[in-house]
Amino acid sequence: MRAAFYYFLFTGLYSMRIKLLVASIAIAISNTNPVFAADDIKLLQQQLEKLKQNYDQRIQALEARLKKAETHAEQASTQASQLTHKAGQVETPSATSNAQNSLNPAISLILDGRYASFKQQPDKYELPGFALGNEAGVGEEGISLGHTELTVSANIDDKFYGETTLAIHEHEGSTELELEEAFVQTLGLGNGLGVKAGRFFSAVGYLNEQHEHIWDFADAPLIYRGLFGNQLRDDGLQISYIAPTDTFLQLGAEAFRGSRFPAGGEHGGVGAWTAFAHLGGDIGVEHSWLLGLSHWQANDIDGRTSGGHSHDGEAVEIPSFTGKSKINALDLVYKWSPNGNSKNQNFKLQFEYFDRREDGVVTLLNSDPLETTHYDGHQKGWYAQAVYQFMPQWRTGLRYDQLGSSNSASDDELLGEAGLDNEGHTPRRYSVMLEWLPSEFSRIRLQFNQDKSYENTDKQLFLQYTHSLGSHGAHTF
Repeated sequence: MRAAFYYFLFTGLYSMRIKLLVASIAIAISNTNPVFAADDIKLLQQQLEKLKQNYDQRIQALEARLKKAETHAEQASTQASQLTHKAGQVETPSATSNAQNSLNPAISLILDGRYASFKQQPDKYELPGFALGNEAGVGEEGISLGHTELTVSANIDDKFYGETTLAIHEHEGSTELELEEAFVQTLGLGNGLGVKAGRFFSAVGYLNEQHEHIWDFADAPLIYRGLFGNQLRDDGLQISYIAPTDTFLQLGAEAFRGSRFPAGGEHGGVGAWTAFAHLGGDIGVEHSWLLGLSHWQANDIDGRTSGGHSHDGEAVEIPSFTGKSKINALDLVYKWSPNGNSKNQNFKLQFEYFDRREDGVVTLLNSDPLETTHYDGHQKGWYAQAVYQFMPQWRTGLRYDQLGSSNSASDDELLGEAGLDNEGHTPRRYSVMLEWLPSEFSRIRLQFNQDKSYENTDKQLFLQYTHSLGSHGAHTF
């Protein structure tokens, strides 16, 4: 703004000087004799040319300063938008407050549906070496309701923000309503501190905190399916701290009840906890990155159950684990957008690695006689995906998953019946997707998986739509 002001001020002064100079020429011509008028005019013309050159140089200098100021402003804006919260911190509370209060509370509805086709029977799905929990699996075949969400949120006052999300989805032919998240979060606590309490997605890993409609693919990575039953959420408390440094640095910890998979059992105190750290920054205007380290641990798991099976119509035998479990995770995200503007073109590279170790007892519930075995588990896995928006309304992506396990037990046969024997197989999967984005509120996605999770390779096709209605906040980095 200052450079523009000087520009217009200088232009006006120069215009006045030109007019005065022209007037001087006219007076000189009228008041001198003809012999000297030509020399005087030539001299005045030289002065005028010199003044013009000097003016051009000053204008160029002002234009350069103006361009530099605009570049700095653009860089500052890009950096502010890229280094957003990673652990659920509300972005720019003042802006959020204005948006939320315009519709108090703000209501958001995510409509999601899909058509799915599988070569293998979806109810026969397994992941050798991993006992699947929650609703882990490939989902329903044919036309079905996906993961529809209804979110109600608002700034409660100048100190707290609240949000509740209800999830509506199909499961075994019936429609289910589930309380997905319900939490309160501090606003403007000061000194980089933030507190969240209630039911929420854990900050372990990178993808886990994001709702399904934000994912770049129609299904969860295999390692999320194997460790968390797609996603890890629980009732608890989160404390985070953002350091006042040029490089984005966030540290945090969570304490959970520990009653939900992959923990289990009733706990009067803390049943599971996590610790996490995120480090990120910009490389020039066009590049940004985020590195994360996280740890989840439950020392008193009591009766964590997973998918079971039956023999010749007998009662379903359900594997149950009692013991302790810990997970270490590493994630890395890199983003690129030309000139820092991601609206028309951008690229994202995403990688996550998880390692879980468990020690305890596995029991086959409903077995007769009751079968138990000591269990020593080691499971790991990773995925890498790249997504490229090559046009304003089109994106494409590739993903590769791979898992591994080396579980052992005193009873190898029971280990196999519980689904914890890797059967000499390395689960892996290849995915490719193409998206059409008519607007920021709509998405149509076509995805194909060559899934080698178990012995029989499955070819999976998904056609998915996702539409957003009502107020919808900014996404995380």
